[in-house]
Amino acid sequence: MTNKILFCASVDYHFQAFHLPVMQWFKEQQWEVHVAANGGLDLPFVDRKFDLPIERSPFSLSNAKAYRTLKAIVETNDYSIVHGHTPMGGVLARLAARKARRAGTKVIYTAHGFHFCKGGPLLNWLLYYPIEKGLSGSTDCLITINGEDYGLAAEKRFKAGRIEHVHGVGVDTARYKPMAKIERWRLRQEMDYRTDDFLLFYAAEFNKNKNHQLLIAALAAIKDQVPHARLLLAGQGPLLEPCRELAARLGVEPMVRFLGYRRDIDRLLPMCDVAVASSLREGLPVNIMEAMACGLPVVATRNRGHAELIGEGVNGFVVEPGDAARFGARLRQLSESIELRRTMGARSLHDVQKYGLIQVKQELSGIYKAYMKPKGDGLERLEWAVQ
Repeated sequence: MTNKILFCASVDYHFQAFHLPVMQWFKEQQWEVHVAANGGLDLPFVDRKFDLPIERSPFSLSNAKAYRTLKAIVETNDYSIVHGHTPMGGVLARLAARKARRAGTKVIYTAHGFHFCKGGPLLNWLLYYPIEKGLSGSTDCLITINGEDYGLAAEKRFKAGRIEHVHGVGVDTARYKPMAKIERWRLRQEMDYRTDDFLLFYAAEFNKNKNHQLLIAALAAIKDQVPHARLLLAGQGPLLEPCRELAARLGVEPMVRFLGYRRDIDRLLPMCDVAVASSLREGLPVNIMEAMACGLPVVATRNRGHAELIGEGVNGFVVEPGDAARFGARLRQLSESIELRRTMGARSLHDVQKYGLIQVKQELSGIYKAYMKPKGDGLERLEWAVQ
């Protein structure tokens, strides 16, 4: 009988963005791959996909229906492994798999950044901490992607069978890489930028957590000192129009480019000078790792994910989330020194190697090994096929 794995998350885009290499590997090992999530994407490397009405809010009544549906899916498909991702996807997957787990199904959960964290809002601790700690007892392996979450799970004595730490979801350093100067200039001209423009880049959904308003305010703070600065914002979301209005109100509308959803970030990033990030909360942000792989310095707000990737004064700067003046001052400092940008960018390129896709694949293979018990003869080959 073929071994089967079920991946569960709130939205199917999560898998398209972060986990296709893992799914591909399971297919190469002759496993059957199923996905349960909200959304209608046609995902590669997936044998069967279940569209569930999962909502991100823990208070949504749709999640009760999603749980019942997911429980039926798990109990009728004889999965060897159920792997949950995202907060609600992880909660529902572990609840739905309790009976199957007693029959031998292994349950894995990857925490992409606990909603409770050191210095986080009390409400998050009151709501999310008891849920995560309670469900840890229904988890064979809890995977964390940053050092703070790993330490927190151990410190609070989460009861998962194993608690592991991997370096994120892996950044493709063959795709995201520095660009030769002549190519940067050519691409800038093609996209209607000057060769001496000071280009800042941020790719993120326009929502409250991503805090784009800080970047626009920081740009306004230096618009007279750095008039050739250009802020490139890739993404969509509910706060896009309010951000457009803020840029106009602060007099920096001509300096901000709203790029919409882009599939060519691997071309856009390396032609820029600095990566910026303004999130209030992050687990281990892929957009920062991609920028580091392109050899860029980074100016970002202080949170556990940014602090793990950015060394203050080493490969960039870390600024408090509400300090637009300080953020702007750091951008101005980088605009005035090509050598500083080059030195910090080189350090980014060096430091990102441990977060590369090959490294993360190796880390995950060591975790999956304990749970991929074949139903046929012998021990399954568990080495990652490095492309």
